Amino acid sequence: MKINNVFIVFFAMFLPNVTGVQAQEEKDSIVNVAFGTVAREDLQGAVSIVNISDLMKKNYTVNSLDGLQSLVGGYTGNIWGQGALILIDGIPRDASMVRSSEVETVTILKGANAVALYGSKAAKGAVLITTKRGTVKPLSIDIRANTGLYLPKSYPAYLNAAEYMTLYNEACVNDGISKRYDDALIYHTATGENPYRYPDIDFFNSDYLRKAYNKTDVTGEISGGNERARYYSNFGMSYNNGLVKYGDQAKNNDLRFNVRANLDMNLTKWLTASTDAAVIISDNYTGRGSFWGASSTLRPNWFSPLIPVDMLDPNNSSLQTIVDNSNHIIDGKYLLGGTSTDLTNDFADMLAAGYVKYKERKFLFNVNVGADLSSIMKGLSFKTGYSVDYTDYYSEAWRVYYAVYEPTWANMNGKDMIIGLTKYNEDTNSTNEYLGDSRYSQTMSFKAQFDYNRTFDNIHNVSAKLLGWGYQTQSSVDANHDGSAYHRVSNANLGLQVAYNYNRKYYLDFTGAVVHSAKLPEGKREAFSPAFTLGWRISDESFFKENVSFADHLKLTASYANLHQDIDISDYYLYKGYYDDRGGWYQWHDNSAGGWATGSKRGDNSDLTFVQRKEFRAGLEASLFNKLLALDANYFLQYTNGGLTQGASTIYPSYFNSWDYSFLPYLNYNRDKRTGVDFTVNMNRKIGQVDATFGLAGMYFSSKAVRRDEVYQDAYQYRTGKPLDAYWGYICESFFEDPADIAGHATQTFGEVKPGDLKYKDVNNDGVIDSKDEVDLGQNGWAVSPFTLGLNLTLKWKNFTFFASGTGNAGAIGFKNTGYYWVKGSSKYSEVVWGRWTEETKKTATYPRLTTTDASNNFRNSTFWMYKANRFDLSKVQITYDFPKYLFKNIFAQDLSVFFNGENLLTLSKERKLMEMNVGSVPQCRFFNIGFKISL
Repeated sequence: MKINNVFIVFFAMFLPNVTGVQAQEEKDSIVNVAFGTVAREDLQGAVSIVNISDLMKKNYTVNSLDGLQSLVGGYTGNIWGQGALILIDGIPRDASMVRSSEVETVTILKGANAVALYGSKAAKGAVLITTKRGTVKPLSIDIRANTGLYLPKSYPAYLNAAEYMTLYNEACVNDGISKRYDDALIYHTATGENPYRYPDIDFFNSDYLRKAYNKTDVTGEISGGNERARYYSNFGMSYNNGLVKYGDQAKNNDLRFNVRANLDMNLTKWLTASTDAAVIISDNYTGRGSFWGASSTLRPNWFSPLIPVDMLDPNNSSLQTIVDNSNHIIDGKYLLGGTSTDLTNDFADMLAAGYVKYKERKFLFNVNVGADLSSIMKGLSFKTGYSVDYTDYYSEAWRVYYAVYEPTWANMNGKDMIIGLTKYNEDTNSTNEYLGDSRYSQTMSFKAQFDYNRTFDNIHNVSAKLLGWGYQTQSSVDANHDGSAYHRVSNANLGLQVAYNYNRKYYLDFTGAVVHSAKLPEGKREAFSPAFTLGWRISDESFFKENVSFADHLKLTASYANLHQDIDISDYYLYKGYYDDRGGWYQWHDNSAGGWATGSKRGDNSDLTFVQRKEFRAGLEASLFNKLLALDANYFLQYTNGGLTQGASTIYPSYFNSWDYSFLPYLNYNRDKRTGVDFTVNMNRKIGQVDATFGLAGMYFSSKAVRRDEVYQDAYQYRTGKPLDAYWGYICESFFEDPADIAGHATQTFGEVKPGDLKYKDVNNDGVIDSKDEVDLGQNGWAVSPFTLGLNLTLKWKNFTFFASGTGNAGAIGFKNTGYYWVKGSSKYSEVVWGRWTEETKKTATYPRLTTTDASNNFRNSTFWMYKANRFDLSKVQITYDFPKYLFKNIFAQDLSVFFNGENLLTLSKERKLMEMNVGSVPQCRFFNIGFKISL
C-alpha cells in the first residue's frame, strides 16, 4: 500500500490528460465524442467505436489506426471518401504521435451531425484517438516485447545485360537505325566471363540485399491510483534495420523512444484537473545513394560500379599511382567505377559519399480543469483546457566527394587487363558532420465549455453544451529554417449543442457552430453550421415488441446538416486580385527590342465564401436473434457546394484571360455529390467449446461532379455527371498490322506510327485521333473504391485465441503506366517486353513493338494498359495463448500471454503480381512477429 502511495505522489508531482476518470466497468458503455462522452445507447448514428485496449489482447499492432477498415464500415483510411481530422485526446495531432499500446479507444465520427462542433477543419469527418487513463486500483505494471522479420514479397523482374542489348538492337532495327551493340559484346556478356569488363548488374541478389530485416519493440505500462489521483504511463522503444546491406546503407536503421504520462486528480469535491505529457524521440540513419531508385533505372550493361585493382596492367606505373593516391579503395580491392555521363552514381554514393542522420523530437503537453457547478445550477459543469505541441526536425550529415574511373580494357595473352583509366572528379576529405536541414512546427489549442446534463421525472433527459475552441499551427517555411509562413493554419469556432430524449426512446438533437476563416474577405469570414438529428428506438414500442420478436433492439436515426468549411480553399487572399511585372512581353514599334509590362494575374471577388457540405443521413442500429447479430448501417447523401473555379470556360468572356494576363477571379461554383451506404455487422456464437465472433464491414460509394465550368465539343467528354475520380483515356482496338492498316485508319496525332503500335478508336468519327477521343474508362478509386469490404474473425478455445482480418475493394481500375511497363527510349527493360510485337508474334503479342524513341503514341492511358483493381488482402493472422492464472499464484507475475502473428500475408487478385510489386522503392513485405505480454 505504501508503494502505491509513493507512485501516486510521484506522478502527481511530475507527470501529465485530457478527459475525466472512467471506471473500468463503464468503459464499454461510455463513448468519446466531440467535446465529451455519451452513453453508447444514446449515440445518434454515424459514429463507430473500436476499443483498441481490448483489441490488442488478440491483435497486436504498433500504429494506432492499423486495421480499422476490417472493423468499421465507411472507414478506409479516410471517411466516406474524404480526409478526416485526426485528434488525439481532443487535440489536432498526427496519428503517428501515439502508438496502439497507449490508446484506449478510437472513435470514428462519420456524419456531419457528429463533427459539427469541431467547426471548419473537421467538416470531412473526424477520428478521435483517446489515450489510456489511470483507474482506482493498486499499482500494475505491464511489459510487452515483440520481435519479427520483414520478408519481401517480390522484386521487379528486369532483363539481364545480354537480353537487354539483344532487344535494344531489335528496337534499333524497328526504327531503321544501326544496331548499337555488336554480337561479340553480347556473347561475352552472356557468358559472364568478366563482369567488370562486361557488366551485368542485378540489384536483387545477396551481394546487395538481406533476405529479411528485423523490427523489435518493447513497451512498459504503469498505472494505478486512488480516489484522489490516478496515473498512467507508457515507456516504449522500437528499432528496425533495412534490407540493403551494401556500403553505408548496411547501417540504415530507425530508432524511436517514447514516454507518455497521464495524470487525473480530484482536487476538491467539485474541482478536477488532468495533465498529460508525451515525448517522442526518433532517429534515422540513412547511407547516401538511392539504391531502390537506381534499381528501376540503371541499365544492367551500363558500367561496372567497381574496378578491380588486380586487373590493372602491372607494367603501367601511372595506374598504380592512381591506386596509391585514391582515398577510396573499396575492401582494398576496387576503385569506384563511372563514366563521363555518370560522374556520380548510387553505388559509389553508398560506398564512399557518407550518410545522413535524421533526428526528430516531439513534445506534447495538455492540461485540463473541470468544475462541478451543481451548487449554482443542478447538472451544470465547466471544463477548460490548453495544449502545446512542438516538433523539431533536423539532420546531421557527413558528405565526401569522390573520383570515379572509366577503364580501358585490352586482352593481353588471352587475359583481360585494364591498360588505362580515365578519371572524373576529385577525391576530397571531410572529418566533420554538418547540419543539413532544420524544420519546426508548433501547435497550440484552447477550449472552454459549459455542460448541462439533467433528468426530469426519470424520463425527460436534457443536455446542452456551449463551447469555444480553437487551435493554431505554425511551421517553418523551408528546410533552411529561414522563416515561417505569414499565415498559420488556424481553426476557431463557437459551438452549441442542445439534446433531449424522452425515456431514451425519442431523441431530438440540435448542434450548431459559428465558424471563422481568415482566408475569406471581410464580411464573409463567419458562417453558421447547423445540424439536426432525430432518433427513435422503435424496439421499445409495444407494437414492435409484440410483432417483431427476433429483434432485441432497433433504433432509427436521421440527420440533416449544412457545414461550412475552408479546407478546400487552398490559400489565403484568393479573393484578392493582383498584378505582376511579368504581365506580358511587348515588342517596340521599331522591332528593335521589347520589354515586360505590368499586367493583371487575377481578379477580385469580395463575395468569395465558404464551401458547404450539405448532408442528409439515415441510420439503423439493431441487435437481432437474442444478440446473435449486431448491425449498424448508414445511408448518406452529401453535396459539396461552392468549390472554387475561375470561370474561364463559360462564366466570363474569353478576353478576361490570355497566356500572359488574367482578370479571372476565384468564385464558388463547382458542386459535387457523394452518396453511399456503410454497414458493420457482427455475429457472436458459441460452437461447442469455441466462442466465435465474425465481423463484416463495408461500404457502397458513388460520387458525381454535378456542376463544372467546362466546354467540350462532344457531350461524352463533359466531366459534369461523371464520377469525381473518373479515369480518362483511349479505347485501344488492336495493334497496327501493316502500313495499309495505318493508311486505312484515322490519323493518330501522337507521333510516328508504325506496324506494332497501338491503334485507337476514333470515337467522334472525325478521322483524327486526338484528345477529343478520350472517354471515361472507369473510376480510379483515389479516394475510395466503389465497394470496400472488411472481415474479421475471432475464435477462442480454452486459453487459445485465433484472430484474422482482411480487407478488399472492387469496382476501381488502374493503368500499368509506370516505367516498368512504359519502356521509353534506352530505359531499363522489364520482363513485360518479352511479349513485344514482331512480324513473327503479331498474332500473340502482348506488348507494342520496341523502339528507341519515347513511343508517345503507345504510352498513354488506354484500355490496353487498363486493369481491374479488385483485390482482397489477408491483412493479419494472430494466435495468442494466455497462460492459466493458477500458475502465477505464488510468484510476482499475474498474467502472461504469448502470441505469434503475420501481417500482409496474401493478396487475392487477378493482378496480384502487379499489386504486390513495388518499382523504384522498398518492396512490400510480409511481417512475421513473436511476442509476449506479462502483467506484474
